[in-house]
Amino acid sequence: MKLNKENTMKDILLPKTWVPLLPVFLLACLTSSPLAGQNTGSKPNILFIMVDDLGKEWISCYGAEDIKTPNIDALAVGGMKFHNAYSMGSCTPSRTTLLTGRYPNRNGWVSHWDVPRWGVGYFDWKKKENTTFARFMKDLGYATCAAGKWQINDFRVEPKALKKHGFDDWAMWTGFETGTPASDKRYTDPYINTPEGGSRTYEGKFGPDIYTDRLIQFMRQHKDKPMCMYYPMPLLHSPFVPTPDQPSAKGHPDRFKAMMLYVDKMVGQLVSEVDQLGIRDRTIILFTSDNGTDKKITGTREGKTVQGGKGTYSEDGVNAPFIVNCPGLVPAGVETDALTDLSNMLPTFVELGGGQVPEDLVIDGTSIAPLIMGKEKDSKREWNMALSYSSGKLDEDGIRGRKIFAPRVLRDKRYKVWVAETKKIERLHDLSVDPAEENNLLSSTDQSHRKALAKFQKIVRSMPAQDARPLYETRAPNAWDIKSR
Repeated sequence: MKLNKENTMKDILLPKTWVPLLPVFLLACLTSSPLAGQNTGSKPNILFIMVDDLGKEWISCYGAEDIKTPNIDALAVGGMKFHNAYSMGSCTPSRTTLLTGRYPNRNGWVSHWDVPRWGVGYFDWKKKENTTFARFMKDLGYATCAAGKWQINDFRVEPKALKKHGFDDWAMWTGFETGTPASDKRYTDPYINTPEGGSRTYEGKFGPDIYTDRLIQFMRQHKDKPMCMYYPMPLLHSPFVPTPDQPSAKGHPDRFKAMMLYVDKMVGQLVSEVDQLGIRDRTIILFTSDNGTDKKITGTREGKTVQGGKGTYSEDGVNAPFIVNCPGLVPAGVETDALTDLSNMLPTFVELGGGQVPEDLVIDGTSIAPLIMGKEKDSKREWNMALSYSSGKLDEDGIRGRKIFAPRVLRDKRYKVWVAETKKIERLHDLSVDPAEENNLLSSTDQSHRKALAKFQKIVRSMPAQDARPLYETRAPNAWDIKSR
């Protein structure tokens, strides 16, 4: 495939002649795996599935009691299940963190839907700091595809945003576009953007079927080369709707459950297709969510009632399910307390693809490739962070978060702190004995508690007092902007 200057990352990626210098652990793994000697160049496929608004209380392998999710459970049984994986707490911050490997306080996207809501700018692909994992993977020889929910660029402002961010193919719901009522539809009669058709309504269709089918068709077309696929599911976000499998479902609880069963079905369809194409043993499937369940939904997990934690910094809001599976590459039946979060995905994908993130690109993530490939027992991560805050603010200088320093939480394997907008730590919890975060240890005189607090205080002091603004190209306000400020 010919790469043009706009879409290649050759200017910041190491040359491809660097491949012989791959870390020993990756060379050993791949040369002893079913990948060795194939035309793929020993590069595994990557399928990253991120469900919208899903907490652990709705996945049976994580202890859910109100539902069975056999297809997701099978990924966990045959792969690696994480207990300390973090999302960012809300939609857009999680997505930008995943795409860039940078926390929201660094990439500026601390708020829900900062730019598309006003349409005055867009997620600018020309800025090196906004480089997505797709652009890296494309330059490493991967065919790239995204399907589902974008919610970053307004496609009226930039119709080819996905291409410019490194995706060869896509079927995307942009997110609601002010002034375009049809764009609010993501499920029944969905409003979807594709490279060949632009944005249009698919009458009589169910959105999740279109997104899944797009990925399946992509896999069939590109199965003979390495693929990197991103599936940010619109499910389970409200509105809660009946599904084709349960068209008579009524009320939020029943419709939500029907939608969750459809999530599990979609996962099963994708895994089945990978099997049928004969690429199962070289396709790494990663499954997670962008934040906790909608607050209107209550589930039961391990004998306890769990209120949806979306938009909160509680563990139910930011401690996300995270499963990695690939027979022959990822060890089966492993459960780990290793720390990881969405910022780790970019460097992980790049390392799996045989590349290296350039030293002059500052990111927050660290690769967990050695961990998921069974070459190391733990991640290099010492702490996770979750950060997001309400909607953005439009002023004379552009868009920024409504707080100069957004509240956030940090945790290690045992302790967790809550940090206020003043940069002061307000809460300290020992999650090993207090997973519900009911006992604030901030005033404790216990030496282990004081030591943990001091460690987190040092981390917080190292953070800038002001969060960055989103990196986008400023444009004159559009006709729909005035009403939405």
